[in-house]
Formats: sequence, C-alpha cells, structure tokens
Amino acid sequence: MAKRVERRRIVFVGFEKATALDLVGPLQVFDAAARVAAGSPTEGHAYECHVAAPRGGAFRCEGGPTMVADRDLSRVRRADTLMVAGGLGARRPEPALIEGVRRLAPRCRRVASVCTGAFVLAAAGLLEGREALTHWAFMDALPGAVEADQLYREDRGVWTSAGVSAGMDLALALVERDLGRAVALETARWLVLYVHRPGHQAQFSAQLAGQLAERDALRALQSFILEHPDEDLRVPALAARVALSPRQFQRVFREETGTTPARFVEASRVEVARRLLDVSGLDLDSVATAAGLGTARNLRRVFVKRLGIGPQAYRQRFVAPALSPTLDPRSSP
Repeated sequence: MAKRVERRRIVFVGFEKATALDLVGPLQVFDAAARVAAGSPTEGHAYECHVAAPRGGAFRCEGGPTMVADRDLSRVRRADTLMVAGGLGARRPEPALIEGVRRLAPRCRRVASVCTGAFVLAAAGLLEGREALTHWAFMDALPGAVEADQLYREDRGVWTSAGVSAGMDLALALVERDLGRAVALETARWLVLYVHRPGHQAQFSAQLAGQLAERDALRALQSFILEHPDEDLRVPALAARVALSPRQFQRVFREETGTTPARFVEASRVEVARRLLDVSGLDLDSVATAAGLGTARNLRRVFVKRLGIGPQAYRQRFVAPALSPTLDPRSSP
C-alpha cells in the first residue's frame, strides 16, 4: 500500500498576457509528483492544483493561447503554495492582480514566482529586504535582484526563479522539499527532464551560448570545444583554428557570444563533466581527464565555483538512482 502523504493545495496565479509554460510546466511537475508519490499512473493525492486569476474565468496568455482559471483570485482564502507566473502582464501588473497576491501571500506556507512573476511579488511588497531572481533579460529592472548565475533561490519562504523552463526546476525543488529526493528524481525521469538541476546552475549553458555566434567559423569552433574538451583549448590554439590573431579572436568571440573564450571553455568542460557524472560510473579522476579538467582536485574547484556544489555531492544529490519503477511503464503520469 502506498504511503499516505498530506495533500497540499497549490494555487497558480494566471492573468492576461501570462506566459503559458510558466503555469503549465510547474503544474505538470506537481501533478506528476503526486502520482509518483502515490505509486499510481492515474491518480495522486499529494497535491491539489488550481489556477486562479483576477475575476476568474478565461484569460489570454502571451502569444495567443487561452486558459481558464477555476478560481477567482479574490475569493481564494488560503493555500499551501502560491505560485505566480511571468509574462508581459507580470511586468505591468494590474491592481487586482497585485492586491490578490498581497492579500493571499500571508496565508500561504510559501510563495513562489516563475520568470518575471517576480515583478508581481515586488509590486505586492513581498521582495522588500529579500534577494530574488527573474529572467536574465530583466534582472536589472528587478529590485533586490542577484546575479543571473542561478536558476532559482529561496529567501525566507519566498522562492523566485529564472526564465520559463526554470519554473519546472523550481517546482522539482519544492517537490523534493515536500516529498524527498527520490520522488523528485523519479518525477524528473517520468517527465523526461534532463536532470533535476541545482539552483546554483547558471541561466546560460555553454550550448545556449554556442548558438549566439553569428560567424559560421565561430559556431563551428564552439561545437569543436564542446565535442573535444580534452584538446588544447587555450586562446592561441583556438585563434589559430579560425585564422585570427589571439587578440582579435578574444575581441570577436566576446562580441558575438557575450563571454570570453576561457569562460566558454570552462563552462563546456563542466557540462561534459556533469553528463559523465550523470550517466557513467567513472571515478572523479577519470571524469576530470575526459572533460579536460585534468585532476579530481581541479574538477572539484571548478564545480564549486560554477555550480555551488562539489562533483561527488552533485552525483549523490542530483543523479537519479537505479530505482525500481514506481509506476507502470506502460502508462504515463
């Protein structure tokens, strides 16, 4: 018999010109986690999810799709978790949205925002004296914003996250806090998420940065770096590959990618190391060698600097164990 867990009410706040994925992504995580926790592919009891909006009913999301709230935000009395979506409507929140969040927040165990939903929390006075996150493109406009090298963070019961898909990482972190690591990782597996990413992971990955270069030669070079992390990737060697002087190469690379060659190389090697830790049983020295980081000691130094956690702790905390499935593999949550 599946272990009974306390049912928690999660209220997602939508509004005109919200980002649909900010709502649907985290909602799907909580729904799947409830089913994993219950050991059932069709029904779970850990979470009860609702969508609330000012005045209730239908609201049109940014980009076109229409969603229907099953609750009027002004009539919701309490919730375990209040999660506010982002979108254009969050950057210019209407008074009813601000007041609804301000009124309900003290009645919740925790409050969270996805992407630019942090601007609604700020307008409601919930970020005063707190550090917060939002999409990297809007960090400068958010009071109390921290560096954009994190996916999500908590400050005294208020959780904020980076852009769009990071809302699912945040939801998985909340699931882990509620139901434990095994349920969170099993949920990530069933949703085919790459990994339950730690909150300290940067908003930019090396792969994303690799898409920013306009010159074909630089894009090809970035692919080479990602595919050959154990090669000589110092500036002179890289510059020679694209027929530029080292000084010109560094200038052009930074202009087109927004980062330096050295930082890109380091980020690429960390991502290679993370993949090896995820899918292989290699020891740390072997991982370090394959990723071009030399030694386990250097691997640990770079991991702590970039991810806020050592490689051994990362493997123990974030890599899914070989668990027997809790759901029927012929069904999907």
